[in-house]
Amino acid sequence: MLKGFRDFVLRGNVMDLAVAVIIGAAFTAIVTALTTNIINPLLGAVVGKPNFDYLVLHLHGGAIKYGTFITALINFILIAAVVYFFLVAPTQYLLKKFNPPAPPAPPVAKKTCPQCLSEVPAAATRCRYCTQPL
Repeated sequence: MLKGFRDFVLRGNVMDLAVAVIIGAAFTAIVTALTTNIINPLLGAVVGKPNFDYLVLHLHGGAIKYGTFITALINFILIAAVVYFFLVAPTQYLLKKFNPPAPPAPPVAKKTCPQCLSEVPAAATRCRYCTQPL
């Protein structure tokens, strides 16, 4: 039982996932610093406030903080853009460059069945539609 657990933990997929989670956490800190220190001050220069957290809807004594949601949405879009343009797109480019697509398979030669006139592979000895020997 412990051997199975050891094999599971040391399998490549689990280790890759662990590394991805750690890198993702560090990457999130970088993007958060980018939005907090660069994007939000630029937004504050244009809008007048550094983020949208000030947008609150007061409804029957309760506060709906939809501005916090807008700020989180902007952070998500920034993270998604950085991941796509700096990780996904270059990786796809490199994979295409180093692993060109396989050439298409040659077309299968066909012959016509004299009984039902349907096309069957040239190597066939019996028609798949009418079972006529060829």
